[in-house]
Parts: sequence; structure tokens; C-alpha cells
Amino acid sequence: MNAREVAYAGLFAALTAVGAQIAVPIGPVPFTLQVLLVLLSGLILGSRLGLISQLVYLATGAVGFPVFAEFSGGFAHLYGPTGGYLLAFPIAAFLVGYATERAGETVRGMALGSLLGVGVIYLLGWLRLGFFMAGDFEKAFTLGVLPFVPFDVLKAAIALGVAKTVRKMVEVA
Repeated sequence: MNAREVAYAGLFAALTAVGAQIAVPIGPVPFTLQVLLVLLSGLILGSRLGLISQLVYLATGAVGFPVFAEFSGGFAHLYGPTGGYLLAFPIAAFLVGYATERAGETVRGMALGSLLGVGVIYLLGWLRLGFFMAGDFEKAFTLGVLPFVPFDVLKAAIALGVAKTVRKMVEVA
């Protein structure tokens, strides 16, 4: 990795941390801007750097820096009820970037990648939350996925617009 790539990956890790602090608690899973930043990391940085940026974010939080929602940190967050959402971030960023790269950076490819990324976040988050709810996956879906769908569709649309603009202005890789 060159210095520019390190800087971009670090920037998106930091932006994800900032997005985590804009949190509105709704049930067991807070509403944050993290998903928007995860999508943007894949859309703008691509699969490799998007993945790295989110791994840096998780590692920073795991060692105790207060980068997770509500200025929290620590390894326990990755294994708690919302840990599935967090652990999905690097996978989602990679998939968003990969779909964008494979589709030649078309709006269709970026949109498909964004929906795939959100889907992975929901899937892993829902499964982890369901285990913490004594296997009540229906309740976990109702509390941990459904309330967020409209907001995350909006975040995906915003991410597409921002990414198209930023990619025109800045050469990332």
C-alpha cells in the first residue's frame, strides 16, 4: 500500500467512527450513519481499500477506542447483540467495491453492490441478534432489520450520488 491508500483507508475508518456517533436508539439496534459510510468506502475506495478501511475501524474499536455507537469501544461489542452488524462491515464494503469494479463503475453496478452490501449487513446482524434473543429470529428481524430498511435504502441512494461526484473529483486508487 502506498501513502495515499493508507490515508484513504484511515480516512474512511475515521468517517465510519464519526457516523457511529450520530446515533438514535430504536430498540436493541441504534440508527446510525455507519451503513452510509460502509457503502461509501466500497463505492469510492473499491473492494480492497474498502475492506481495509472497515477492518481498521473494527480493530480500532476492538482495542478500546470509543469509535462504536455512543462513543463505546472494546472487543465485547463484536460479540454482543449488534456484533453481527459490525462484523459485516468489512464484507459489505468489499462486496460493494467488487460489484462496482466488475460493473465498470456503472450506476447499475454501484446500486446492485450497495443493495448487496446492505443485505449482508442485515443478514449477519439479524442472525447475531436472533441468537441473543434466545433464537427468536422473527423478533430479531422485526426489531433489527425492518425499522431500518427505508433509511438504508435512502442511505444507499445518497451514497450513490456522493460516490459518483467524489469519484469524478478524486482519483482514489
